[in-house]
Amino acid sequence: MSIWGSEGPNGSRPNNYGRRPGKRGRSGRNAHFRRRRINLDSLLTRFLILLVAAVFIGVGSGLLLPKISKPLGQMTGQYVATGPVAQVLSTLTVDDHPNTYGYNRDSFGYNTTDDDGDGCTIRDDILKRDMTDVKYKAPSTCKVKYGTLQEPYTGKTIHFVRGKQTSAAVQIDHVVALENAWQSGAKKWDSAKKLQYGNDPYNLLAVDGPANQEKSSASAAYWLPSNRAFQCSYVARQVGVKQKYNLTVTTAEKQAISKVLRTCPAQEVPKS
Repeated sequence: MSIWGSEGPNGSRPNNYGRRPGKRGRSGRNAHFRRRRINLDSLLTRFLILLVAAVFIGVGSGLLLPKISKPLGQMTGQYVATGPVAQVLSTLTVDDHPNTYGYNRDSFGYNTTDDDGDGCTIRDDILKRDMTDVKYKAPSTCKVKYGTLQEPYTGKTIHFVRGKQTSAAVQIDHVVALENAWQSGAKKWDSAKKLQYGNDPYNLLAVDGPANQEKSSASAAYWLPSNRAFQCSYVARQVGVKQKYNLTVTTAEKQAISKVLRTCPAQEVPKS
């Protein structure tokens, strides 16, 4: 028991916590205001999070929806292109009902002619044209035995070696595939024109074998080179081939080509 009894030295009675009367009440009021302040901050934080989320959703929708929806792509200008290739593309006839009935690859006679009279077919002529460090199979001066190809469709370097197990690493691609040409107008041609088309160097490229197999007979609407740096040159040559042979395009094909050309308005149609 305190020597002061139940009172303090000045006669006041201390509270149970050794604090001055009224301090607890003020502390309670301060805590009340602090809670209110925290709630306001929380609401502001939530609002900012929702605002940022809405911005990301809006931007994402603006980028993705035109790619998913063709009508939206048209409205946002995804398929509008300018420049020399785009001008030629605009002159091509659109046919959205192509069919491959009666298609026969052999009717194009690919790799069966020797137009330059050098004793070699078009495959070796294209290998010689497109590769570097070329060495020939003796005593021939045109049958390629070795060579290095800076491959356009994938962008990789291929060291070509002629042989049963190795020759297929490099294949000769018809940039506008034979089947695509057939359904775009070639079915109406005579044999001479089909033979010309099947062996025309303007429409032929030495390319990676697996990439060529992957492409098959697809148009630009369904296949483009994985090497983006070559896509403009690729579609420009397709447009050039279709102009040269008066072939048609589909709407989807035209849109796909235009979309690529938007990135390279100065692209020219190849002359050779």
